[in-house]
Amino acid sequence: MIYFDNAATTFPKPEIVYEKTLDAMKNFGANPGRSGHRLSLKMDREIFDVRQKLTDFIGGDNPLNLIFTKNCTESLNIAIKGIVEEKSHVITTAMEHNSVLRPLKQLENIGYIDLTIIPANELGLIDIDDIKNAIRENTKLCVITIMSNLVGTITEIDKISEILKENNIKLIVDAAQGIGYLNIDVIKSNIDILCFPGHKSLFGPMGTGALYINGDLELKTIMEGGTGSFSLDLNQPKVYPDRLEAGTLNGTSIVGLGAGIDFINEVGLEVIRNHENQLKNKFIDGLKNIKEITVYGPKDSRQGHVVPINIKGLDSSELAFKLDDEYGICVRAGYHCAPLAHRSIGTEKLGAARFSFSYFNTLEEVQKALEILEKIAKEVTNGNI
Repeated sequence: MIYFDNAATTFPKPEIVYEKTLDAMKNFGANPGRSGHRLSLKMDREIFDVRQKLTDFIGGDNPLNLIFTKNCTESLNIAIKGIVEEKSHVITTAMEHNSVLRPLKQLENIGYIDLTIIPANELGLIDIDDIKNAIRENTKLCVITIMSNLVGTITEIDKISEILKENNIKLIVDAAQGIGYLNIDVIKSNIDILCFPGHKSLFGPMGTGALYINGDLELKTIMEGGTGSFSLDLNQPKVYPDRLEAGTLNGTSIVGLGAGIDFINEVGLEVIRNHENQLKNKFIDGLKNIKEITVYGPKDSRQGHVVPINIKGLDSSELAFKLDDEYGICVRAGYHCAPLAHRSIGTEKLGAARFSFSYFNTLEEVQKALEILEKIAKEVTNGNI
């Protein structure tokens, strides 16, 4: 098997992630923050250690403002609905995942906000001037991805943030694809809230995610419940992280996520990024010689380790099925929960087969995929499929 679906979730994980997750489940899998016995306290300390690791990893300065969630979608919903002001204007872009577009569209549908969606060009790139020109007197929030899950285009967050701060506009960044690939510093980049999953390029287990609140923003809650603190008060606590962490955390998986961060720090983020760029570049260069294949995105340094393609005359879902069924190559086809991004690059009716690379992929795997894609392209051209 060759796994090129890392934009959905990385696989395999580092061995240390499996070991630490199982160790937590078997040896101290008690409820964190709810009891005073040693197992509960051990789990609570381990979770706090991961809070600190993640806060350091993204350039934050307060681990108590690191809120654990079950995935990036939950993080984005908590962030958007927690900070958005009624009757305000919100800016987002056509390159967003539905985890951004759907919460914002719902708020627009009920008349809570006005929404502007900035278009992207056929390469999946946003013109920063379009964001600047969209700002209104009542613009209070911008929600934007740091890297597209469809074409891997990288957003110039620092430049966008500078424009937003000049106009006192809050910035929520969806780092689902960018974290673990890009250097992210929430303080230097003036990101108000960073949302991200743990199970993608951070190599953590599924069921993990987080958001980081940069500064003293007070988010409204979208869920209330037990926190193990202030239990005699019927109101949700005001302090972070308790305010936004109602219910029992996925403690064992959070411990595993911490091991994923340790792995990245040990190997080096730059080393990981350089390897993934090697894979991406080899893949794109190899496809240039196959005229039946269309490659989407800028195909340069503005594109991360995510590359969607189509073979002329073959449905993207059929291509993905054939790759899996006959050759053991795992990719994702279809629309990738990013309908406006597909419209932008011209694949709204076609969909695309997305190849996404990880540190654990090899150049040999990429070469094999190129040979198989060339074979399939010739079969389509000769009418054998």
